[in-house]
Amino acid sequence: MWYLIIFLISMVPIVELRGAIPVAVANDLNMVWAYIICIVGNMLPVPFIYLFARKVLIWGKDKKYIGKFFTFCIEKGEKGGKKLQAKAGKGLFVALMLFVGIPLPGTGAWTGTLAASFLDMGFKKSVIAVTLGVIMAGIIMGLASMGVFGGLGALFAPKG
Repeated sequence: MWYLIIFLISMVPIVELRGAIPVAVANDLNMVWAYIICIVGNMLPVPFIYLFARKVLIWGKDKKYIGKFFTFCIEKGEKGGKKLQAKAGKGLFVALMLFVGIPLPGTGAWTGTLAASFLDMGFKKSVIAVTLGVIMAGIIMGLASMGVFGGLGALFAPKG
């Protein structure tokens, strides 16, 4: 049951695997299986986001009830894409991977994929960069959730 829950959490925008991994740790799940399930769950929406999200958002931006939200999503995707491109230059693949991989608010597979689609980065290249970023975020969140960073911090913190 918990494996299904973390799978579903991993697919939710904003929360993604960053929220699912701590749930897995808190419920004492097998971390190898939890990690794999979270990665699959986080990556499942990626091809759909890349292929369809921009088209749907552009279609809906002038609709009465959804227009404001869709416009917000378009602006976020364009802003994220421009920011990535400005910082990365020719290193866009690595920048996208790091954008997705460093678990900060507003980053992740959903936003990274949307930004890549606005930049016309290419489907295969985008999916590979996002996958590597999700793997990286999973490792970071797993270590953080299990207290490794806290333990290292306590070990190397100045005494005083």
